[in-house]
Amino acid sequence: MTQSLIQNMKPFIQEAWKKSAFQQPTTVQAEAIQPALEGKDIIAESPTGTGKTLAYLLPVLEKIDPDKQAVQAVILASSQELVMQILGEIQKWGEGSGIKAASFIGGANVKRQLEKLKKHPHIALGTPGRVLELIKQKKLKMHEVKTVVLDEGDQLLVPEHAQTVQNIVKSTLKDRQVLLFSATLPPVIEQLAKELTGDAEVIRVEKDDTIQAAAVDHIYFVAEARDKIKMLEKIFRLEGIKALVFVKDIGNLKVMAEKLDFKNIASGTLHSDLSKFDRQKAIKNFRTGKTNMLIATDVAARGLDIKGVTHVVHFDLPKDINQYVHRSGRTGRFGASGTVISLVTEREERELKKIAKELGLTAEKKTMRGGQIV
Repeated sequence: MTQSLIQNMKPFIQEAWKKSAFQQPTTVQAEAIQPALEGKDIIAESPTGTGKTLAYLLPVLEKIDPDKQAVQAVILASSQELVMQILGEIQKWGEGSGIKAASFIGGANVKRQLEKLKKHPHIALGTPGRVLELIKQKKLKMHEVKTVVLDEGDQLLVPEHAQTVQNIVKSTLKDRQVLLFSATLPPVIEQLAKELTGDAEVIRVEKDDTIQAAAVDHIYFVAEARDKIKMLEKIFRLEGIKALVFVKDIGNLKVMAEKLDFKNIASGTLHSDLSKFDRQKAIKNFRTGKTNMLIATDVAARGLDIKGVTHVVHFDLPKDINQYVHRSGRTGRFGASGTVISLVTEREERELKKIAKELGLTAEKKTMRGGQIV
């Protein structure tokens, strides 16, 4: 059944699918693509790394009429990185289709963005604030928009963005389709999503059996708060490591980066105070292996998909289960192996055990000896 899903789509999609060498659609794709093609509204929850982007992108690309010079779909995402990543996917999967897409993100040059709109993109993707601004200025015309996608929906419907997102959805005509995808869907978010959609199909994927269970180890080290940075240095020196390190606030992150720099440890940083150029450079250096450690805040790293992350490090303990899941999902993607390391004080150790128990995981306590984890 699932293969025929793709076989019934336009030739350029079938071509891209062949090139991608995917065996079969993932669970969320198999469950969402058909109803999306039929024009149904969708609210979908599926873990990180299970192929949510294509679950909405393929139906969106399928339904666009390249001959019509108008924006027909709007994709909203919470961070610049995620917007750029989705743009990359559209370019890859829309190859040879004549479909044009353009990105609109806060902090970027407005004049350049207006130039992009003059070229009549079929898909507009961006961060909510900037997209609404362009709609209000009547530069981004919404009357031909058939589909609005909310990627990482739980981030888009937080109190500070919810109103903006609602206004964007309301700026389209009544018969629009709304597709919301998220790795976690807390009840309040689900309620807001239901208010934005009409009779939506709710899809929940607990775990994806089409992807071999990732061999992810969950381990932790106990250290005094001030000694966590020393632990991080030791982790940095592990062989063949490519680590994404999570810190809860920007202040702490900047201090850490300076300390590591002092020890000649080449790490990159990712947070919302950086310029667009610096953020892209940090991600590129990490992707290409120029640096093998990227220290990030949660918001900046949302939706980041970097191949081959071997370790995710919780430098600061996640504030709740959802955060643990989101962060940890950056390693062991699509069945690869990985290690999740938490650095905890004695007090935080109890919290971590609680999180692990609720997730049904075993987090093993380890120590470092002679540069090895034992």
